[in-house]
Amino acid sequence: MELFNSALGKNITFVHPLYFIISGLSGIPNIRHYYVFLFLVYIVSVVANTTVMAVICLDHNLRTPKYVAVFNLALVDLIGSCALVPKVLDIFLFNHPYISYNDCLTFLFFCYTCLCMQSFNLVVLAYDRLIAITFPLHYQVKVTHRFMFSLTAFFWMFAVIAVLIAVGLLTRLSFCESVVINSYFCDHGQIYRLSCNDHFPNYVLSCLYPVLIFWLPLAFILLSYVYIVFTLAKVATVQQGLKSFKTCIGHLSLVAIYFIPLLITFTLMEKIHPNARIINLSMTSVFPPMLNPIIYVLQTQEIKESVKRLLKIRGKAKIAVKT
Repeated sequence: MELFNSALGKNITFVHPLYFIISGLSGIPNIRHYYVFLFLVYIVSVVANTTVMAVICLDHNLRTPKYVAVFNLALVDLIGSCALVPKVLDIFLFNHPYISYNDCLTFLFFCYTCLCMQSFNLVVLAYDRLIAITFPLHYQVKVTHRFMFSLTAFFWMFAVIAVLIAVGLLTRLSFCESVVINSYFCDHGQIYRLSCNDHFPNYVLSCLYPVLIFWLPLAFILLSYVYIVFTLAKVATVQQGLKSFKTCIGHLSLVAIYFIPLLITFTLMEKIHPNARIINLSMTSVFPPMLNPIIYVLQTQEIKESVKRLLKIRGKAKIAVKT
């Protein structure tokens, strides 16, 4: 991060604390039950997403461009859950609120990168549904393996660079007084507000990134579904339209699960209790990774048939071994 800690060739000394203190979720009765619930959600998320990734890797019939995006969705959900939940449980359930400066920035990087990629994955899947329904004859040409890999790689690159810039700008801040972060993880907004020097660049990013990472993807998804509905109403019968739109229900469910809690929290930011805000945001971070494979993936006909084939092959292999 030396690039961020020099200006016009002149070295600048910044006051970095040895540690931060994570102090969210304080004063809530029976809060340990919530942590146990988080642990159960984490276990389900890890098992479900690992299963989805294994099924896609093992079944050659699922090596389609669409399942490149589905595999990436499961991968991001798995990384995000593993990066967030164990550390949150360690901090609050086992009472280890002190986190070193470098570990805090690393924690922030992984959490925000996965949060960004969850949003971008929903954009990729929305594009897949848009082309499949509105341009079915051109789907094989427009949605290829190369295109899906390129689009996914671009979003990963954008997310990583964007979060690295945010982390780099945090290293330019000095912390002279408080080191208490009122959140459930190393939250960018909570950290830069603790600084005692100019944090205007951090403030600009905190205003710009939600637009690029949340509002623009949400606008694209909503517009794509407006176009889908318009196309179906124009060229299909009611039954055909409903049948085609049913393929979008899983994706729409994921969009609602991911974006609605964020919209509520950002809209009522100043009107709700800090603990309510923290719990809502923490649920937004752990619920989508658990529900994504259940709602979107494990309910699709291709995955069901793939699981049946794999179980059937495994059963035959066991019988062959016994005989």
